[in-house]
Amino acid sequence: MSSIIIVGSARRNGNTAKVATTLAEKLEASIVDLLDYQLSPYRYTADYPTGDQFIHLIETYLLPHDHIVLASPVYWYTMSAQLKVFLDRFSDLLTTHKSLGRQLRGKQLSVLSCSNDRQINESFYAAFRLTTNYLGMNYGREWHGWIVNNRIELAHSPI
Repeated sequence: MSSIIIVGSARRNGNTAKVATTLAEKLEASIVDLLDYQLSPYRYTADYPTGDQFIHLIETYLLPHDHIVLASPVYWYTMSAQLKVFLDRFSDLLTTHKSLGRQLRGKQLSVLSCSNDRQINESFYAAFRLTTNYLGMNYGREWHGWIVNNRIELAHSPI
């Protein structure tokens, strides 16, 4: 299964990136950092500015892979703003780019969260679970990472 990790964090080389790199090594996955791309917030009119790269990300990075991992720090009990904008844009895949959206069906989507310690509120994963179900994707593993004394810790849920 080919995997890709989409990192959505406000800090390019922060703890989430470090934990994502560790997971990428285990999964033999590539990593895409959303900070490297111009993504506009979702617009009902679909009139995005020139240079918006959402569709490019979907076509180039998500569709070629069977397993997509969305990685985010835990900000106020939920995903980062960067990942939220990316996930909100999936609405385009249900309206103006339906043919691309249909290609996500059957793919596996997992989540990697990162915070200061092992504890995480279960509700963090709800939006991902519900989105996956709505899109006809398979919900995969939930990983949670944190760093203690410069050592990366990574735990996961059973599938």
